[in-house]
Amino acid sequence: MKFIGLTGGIASGKSTVSKLLLEEKVPVIDADLIAREIVKPGRRSNKLIRKHFGDSVFLADGNIDRPKLGDIIFKDPHKRSILNQCTHPYVRLEMAKQALLHWFKGADRVVFDVPLLFESKLDHFMGTNIVVYCSEPLQLQRLRNRDGLTEEQASNRIQSQMPLSEKVEKADIVLDNSSDVSQLKTQVRNMIRKTKPSTAVWLAEYISPVALVALSIVGIHRLAHYLGPYLNTLFERILLKH
Repeated sequence: MKFIGLTGGIASGKSTVSKLLLEEKVPVIDADLIAREIVKPGRRSNKLIRKHFGDSVFLADGNIDRPKLGDIIFKDPHKRSILNQCTHPYVRLEMAKQALLHWFKGADRVVFDVPLLFESKLDHFMGTNIVVYCSEPLQLQRLRNRDGLTEEQASNRIQSQMPLSEKVEKADIVLDNSSDVSQLKTQVRNMIRKTKPSTAVWLAEYISPVALVALSIVGIHRLAHYLGPYLNTLFERILLKH
């Protein structure tokens, strides 16, 4: 099964591309969504965070008070490390489980929607890396309209990320989201055709039981290895999204 990395910049249209991929029946693993899911009330990570940080970082409904927890972990590297220990194993497990599940279902590829794909070096784990691009003025306009920000606020958020131009240089495929959704949809469909593994490759993964076991072990091992650096920034990014 081919692993495809999908990334972009804030308000560049990456989430739209993910939705279009799902409409085309291409499986997508959303890293941000997993990170949010594993800390919901009742989940093991949620309980560990309560154990180590206390009730003060939780809302009345049992969800994490992200601004408050963020204030704590950004001031104290040791507590940030504790938070990582409460969450990282469960994100790694869930991403690996989802990838393996898609593989067992016969998927010939899976897309990892990862905002910090290049920053975390997770791109090295992917067979193809895709960047969703638009110009910075358009990105700024979209972000202001979407989140109701001032120009300065929106500009600061964009500048805090790796420039889209740098991501484009690292990409195997660039989807230009400077126009309307219909044109983006055409590009997505073309990308799906380009990234489809050959029939020979797909069959090789399913004919031999030995190959199946070997590929699953190697795949999970590599995934766990590359997820480490990414998880160091993932929860910080989520906590900053007040």
